[in-house]
Amino acid sequence: MNVENENTCTYRREKDIFKDTIIRYLGYANEVGEAFRSLIHVRFVHLSYVVASSYVVADSVHKGYKAAQNTHVPRERRWREVATASGDTLIWQGLASVAIPGFTINRICAFCSHVLRKTTQLPSPVRKWTTTAVGLSCIPFIIKPIDRSVDIIMDKTIRTWYQKT
Repeated sequence: MNVENENTCTYRREKDIFKDTIIRYLGYANEVGEAFRSLIHVRFVHLSYVVASSYVVADSVHKGYKAAQNTHVPRERRWREVATASGDTLIWQGLASVAIPGFTINRICAFCSHVLRKTTQLPSPVRKWTTTAVGLSCIPFIIKPIDRSVDIIMDKTIRTWYQKT
């Protein structure tokens, strides 16, 4: 905490390279891959999951490293803090950046494709590009609700286990 005067306090949070910079968008690579699934080879969709998963692992390693560097924690507790920080990040990012949004965009695109195929006479390329546009346009709207939901789920489950000890 940085105190400027008696009545005003400002909190300075260190910039998180994985959440506060453009690197954060690597976590959304699989959603983009899913949106383009109808237009690209499945290998590129799988590659998008490799990119997003690499982001998740890198953030987890980074959080574990930061916990290991924390000299305010007694040495005998430090490895527990490292495991907690990296494990929590791995689970949270795995759910909020890869698993849930990838599944969500996949299902939105599949539903859109099905509806267009059953209800329109549009040519296949138009249906595919429309499906991709719908998938891409949904990404900004699903991020915050998914992030909040994962926070709530983890706060009520796994985080209760390691916050008690």
